[in-house]
Amino acid sequence: MAQAGKGKLNYRCPSCFMRDLDIDMFYDKEKDEYYCIRCQYTGKEKDVLEKNEMIRFRYRKMMERITDFD
Repeated sequence: MAQAGKGKLNYRCPSCFMRDLDIDMFYDKEKDEYYCIRCQYTGKEKDVLEKNEMIRFRYRKMMERITDFD
């Protein structure tokens, strides 16, 4: 997705990302927080980064070929 004035970086909504939806968050300068236009999630930058890091465990082995199932 192209970044169109959403904030400093493209952050994915942690709530939507847990459901395998790739939704970018928007940044509200007045409240200094990020929000999702698809769900009700809002949060500060630190909170968004922490939750996105928790989700990454699902995809940590995605680029490795697994041949040993023992």
